[in-house]
Formats: sequence, structure tokens, C-alpha cells
Amino acid sequence: MSTPTLSEQDEKKPADAVPGHRQDSPAGQQVPGPLAVFARNPKLLVLLLAVLVVIVSAAVSGSGIWPQSWTVDIKSPLNDLDNWLVDNREKSPIFLYFLLHISNAAESSVDAIVSLFDSMGWIGVTAVGTLVGWAAGGSDLSRRALRTGGTTLGVFIACGVLNMWQPTMETLALMTVAVFASAVLGLLLGLGAGLSDRFERMLRPVFDTMQVMPAFAYLLPLLLMFGVGIPSALIATVIYAAPPMARLTSLGLRSADPAALEASASLGASSWQRLWTARLPLARKQMMLGLNQAIMMCLSMVVLASLIGSEGLGDEIYQALGSLDVGTALTAGIAVVLIAVLLDRTTAAAGERLDATVTVGATRLMARVRMAVWGLIVVLIGLFAAIGSSLGEREWPDAWTVDLTRPLQSAVDWLTSTIGSGIPVLGGTITWAKGFTIYVLNPLRTGLETTPWWALALLVAVVGWIVGTWRAALTGVICIGLIGVMGLWELSMDTFSQVIAGLVVTVVIGVVFGVLAARIERVERMLRPVLDTMQTMPQFVYLIPVIALVGLSRSAGIIAAVIYACPAVIRITAQGLRYVDPAAMEASRSLGATSRQQLLGVQLPLARKSLLVGVNQGVVLVLSMVVIAGLIGGGALGYNVVQGLSKGDLSQGLPAGIAIVCLGIMLDRITQPAGARSRE
Repeated sequence: MSTPTLSEQDEKKPADAVPGHRQDSPAGQQVPGPLAVFARNPKLLVLLLAVLVVIVSAAVSGSGIWPQSWTVDIKSPLNDLDNWLVDNREKSPIFLYFLLHISNAAESSVDAIVSLFDSMGWIGVTAVGTLVGWAAGGSDLSRRALRTGGTTLGVFIACGVLNMWQPTMETLALMTVAVFASAVLGLLLGLGAGLSDRFERMLRPVFDTMQVMPAFAYLLPLLLMFGVGIPSALIATVIYAAPPMARLTSLGLRSADPAALEASASLGASSWQRLWTARLPLARKQMMLGLNQAIMMCLSMVVLASLIGSEGLGDEIYQALGSLDVGTALTAGIAVVLIAVLLDRTTAAAGERLDATVTVGATRLMARVRMAVWGLIVVLIGLFAAIGSSLGEREWPDAWTVDLTRPLQSAVDWLTSTIGSGIPVLGGTITWAKGFTIYVLNPLRTGLETTPWWALALLVAVVGWIVGTWRAALTGVICIGLIGVMGLWELSMDTFSQVIAGLVVTVVIGVVFGVLAARIERVERMLRPVLDTMQTMPQFVYLIPVIALVGLSRSAGIIAAVIYACPAVIRITAQGLRYVDPAAMEASRSLGATSRQQLLGVQLPLARKSLLVGVNQGVVLVLSMVVIAGLIGGGALGYNVVQGLSKGDLSQGLPAGIAIVCLGIMLDRITQPAGARSRE
């Protein structure tokens, strides 16, 4: 047998063994060069040119300050408005005959609930609360009902032992009124949006805007009308918590089974009868989820509203953070987390009970039992309100409390000295936070401040056009312009740098853990309780452990923002990867793709829209948390807002709040994919 010649061997080589050829293309086809790639995707070329313009202009100009001649003085009109409101709050008809009635109703409602809790005493409140938890779980001897009732009893006992009974009652009183009002308002709006296409189209842009506004932004305009106190906090909480209830109610009504509705119509039911007998029962699962979201958002807002004078656990945390008393802040934070877990578990148990399938006879029997239990609860409330004070003290007995503030403060001091800067060679968390500030935050802030405003506006417009539509690009440019016109360019760039740094870290961590949760079931089971707990904690609580680890700094705000935003990004990423088209995955496996090739070549590309939605949610959450981090050294716009709210200085807080809202809308528009926006 003769040996093949060199030329014959070359002819027999596969296409990928020949330089300049591709395996999946006919022989002789060359790999496309960079120009060909840009020619096929002109948007990529436009983005590259915009980035080059930003880099070159920043290097050449060295200053990106907004022109002073293009700014507008808005502080003087705001001061005049504030003075007018103070002078006319007791004389103007709009205050006397409209806003004053709302303010009095809000304050009297909360005061009535606080008085009811006081008159029932700690024994009555604990007994009735435990019974309510048991009834929400099913009013039976099932594991769900007993667990829910036991959780309620344990939470009340823990809040009493921690010496946080009175602040807990004040928070629950404000929560009771806020949840009731937001649920009713959300239900009415959801009914309108679910039954009327025109009403739904009217509400959609309003809810979209409300979703990207940080929580504190609701406090600023209400501070104008109602001043510092409970009315502003309550009304802001209701406005903040009503949209999820409305949206999920509308979703439940619109996704009702058409066959059931058709059967109801064929039996001669009127539109109102179909609503009460078919649409609402079929939508109860979504409505229960909306109530759960409304409750958790109410708790988050009630704690945050301590900035404008609301009492309760939030005020305990705010006062402790202001004096750097981490021990007291941790104690109050533990009580807030316990209340959050209690409310979440109770509503979740009620939702599970609604979804449970039982026989018709058992349903009638259990319905009578539940009605009897709820009637007993009402009777006990009246009975304890009448004789509760004679059964024991109004508040939790002092002899049964444990002072954890000093041990917690000592533990925090030890942790700070040991982990903060006492780790050999590595330094510690404080050292790492300073390094992050020096090597990441400061250069990023300097880069944004030295970039000309027009170059940054160009980049925002290009990114908005590529990711979304020309409307997104125009919205982003308008938001940039408003920030400059208000004279807050430098502070906004400082906040923008913190948001970008926090978002990058959040996306990296969220995508990594989201991929692990989607591909490894054990990781998903381990992460689930952690993510559940993190998502039930109000924003304020995240600040406490961060202060203990890294102290007051801009990096502390970034860390708190990352912890707060990561659960949403992890869950959205995992869900997007988990629900990739099975046919595409099977096709890749049949072609011999490895697990890594499936992830990079199939799952991530097909889950691109879900990943963008995760980035979008990360933007909103990071921005809201970076602003609150103004309390712990974040500075920039967040500091102005916090100071303006706490001092009632509208000229300081309102412009900074508007600038933050502009940043939020801009980032939301340029990170929200066009497909997701059209589906909304």
C-alpha cells in the first residue's frame, strides 16, 4: 500500500483543520472579519462609536459640568411654596374641606387601633393574634394551621421579650389601617382594569412609573400637603402598596378560564353574576398573592416612613442609626424581621388553604367551623377591649424582658475589630470596603464627572435605542436634561456611579447563583429559604449589619444595595434558564453538546429577555437602596433627600428626589427590553 502524498493529505483534511475555514460552513468559506460582523449588526457599530466618543471626549475635555447658564433656580419657588403652605394650611379651603378631613381620618384610625391594642393588653393581643394566625391556616388541627398559629404566638412573645412591645403595637396599628386601605383601593382599581381595556390602558403607564420610583419618593409630595406625622406616612404607604394588589387582581380577572366563563354565560348569568360566581373565585389565587405583596410593601414603607415622623419599630431603628447605637438598631431590626416573617407566613398559609381541594361535604362543614372561629375572634376582641386591662398590664411585663442591646453592641464591636480590620494579611471588611471605594467608586465617579453631558446623553440615547425603542432613548435623554436643568449634575453623577457599581456586582452575583440554582437542584433548595427571608426584610434592616461590618461609607450603601437586590435577580435568572424551550435543549444534546456548551450556546441566548428583566429589576432595587444608604454615608442625592425629609426642608429634599426619579426612569427605560414593554 502506497503512502499518500502531502497534497493528498491536505485534500483529506476536515474543513476546521485548514486555516481560514470553518467546520460548519462549506470548504473555502472564511471566518468573517470584524468589519463583516459590524456590517451584519450596525447597532453594534453605533454602540462602539458612542463609547469611543464618550472616552475621547472625557479625556480631551476633563470636565463634564452642566452649563451654569442652562440651570433653573427651583429652590426659591419651593421655599415660597413651603411658606405658603405653612401660612395657609389652616385657612385655605382645599385644606379645610378636603385635605384636613383625610388627615384627621388617617390619624384617628391609627390612634383608634393603638387604643384598642392598649385596652386589650398584652394577654388579649397575644391570644387574639394567635387565634387569627390559626384561623388563617385553616382553623383545624392540620400541620399548616398549627404551624401558623405557633409562629404568631412565638413572634408576639419574642417582641415582648426583646422589650419592643409598644413599638411593635404602633407598627401593627399603622400596618392594619394601611393594609386595609391599600387592599380596598387595589381591589377597586384591579376590578376596573380587569373588566375594562380602556381603564387598563389608562392605569398601565401610571403603575409603570410608580414601580420605578423609589419608596421614599412617595413621601416628598405628601410632606407638602400633610406635613410631618402619621397622615403622610399612612397615605404614602397606601399609594405605594396598592399597585401590586391592583395589577395582580387585574391579571387574575383577565386570565380566568374561558370555558368556565362560557359555561356561566350559557346558564343565563348576567355580567355581575359572572363576576361574583366565576371571575372573582377563579382570580382568588392571584388576588391572594397581590394581598401578600401589598402587606410586605406596607411593612417596608411603614418602617421607612419613620423619616417623616411615624412611630413604631422604624423610628427605633432610625433613631439608633442616627446615634450609631447598633445594638438597639439590631434589636428593633429583629422585631421587624419577625413581623415580616409572621405576615408573610400567615398570608401564604391562607393562600395555600384556598388552593387546597376538599370534598363538597367537608367544604360545607369547614366553612361553618371557620365562620364560627372568626365570630369567636370578633367576640374576644370586644371582650378583651372591655376587660383586658384588668387581666394584666397593658404592655409586656418588664420582668419578662431581656436586654439584648448591650450584648449585641459588644458582639458588634468584637466583630468589627476582628473581621473589620483584624484579619492577618487580608485586612478585613473595612479594609476591603475602603479599597472598593478607592479603586472602583472613586474612578467611576471621576469618569462620569469628567464626561461631557452631551456625550453621556448620546450614550444613553444609543443604549436606549438598541435595547428598547426610540421612545426609550428619548425618555432617557429628557431625564438627563432635567437633572442638568435642576443644577444637580455633580450629585447625580455621584449617585449614578454608586448605582452602576452596585448593579454590576448584583448582576454578576445574581447570574452566577441563578445559573447554579437553575442547573443544580440542591443549590436551589438551599437558596430558597435564604431568598424568602431576604425578600421579606424591609430595606432599613439591611443597613444594620452592613454598618457593623464596614462602618459608615459609600461602600456600605453598595453592599446593602447588593444584598437587597440580589434575590430578585437570582430568581428571575433561574426561572428564565429553567423554562428554556425543552426542544432546543434536546436538539443540542442530540448534537453532542456538553453541559457548558448548552449553557453558553442555548440557555443563556434563549433566556436573554429574562436576563434583561432581571437587570431591570436590579436597577430599580439598587437605586432605591443606594438612596436610603444616604443614612450610612452614601452621600450625594440620597443624603439630600434624607436630610430634606427629616428636617422638612422641601428645597433640599424635593429636587434631589426628582433627580433620583429621573435616574430611575432613565435606567428603567434603557434596561427594559422592548418585548417585555410591549407585553406589559
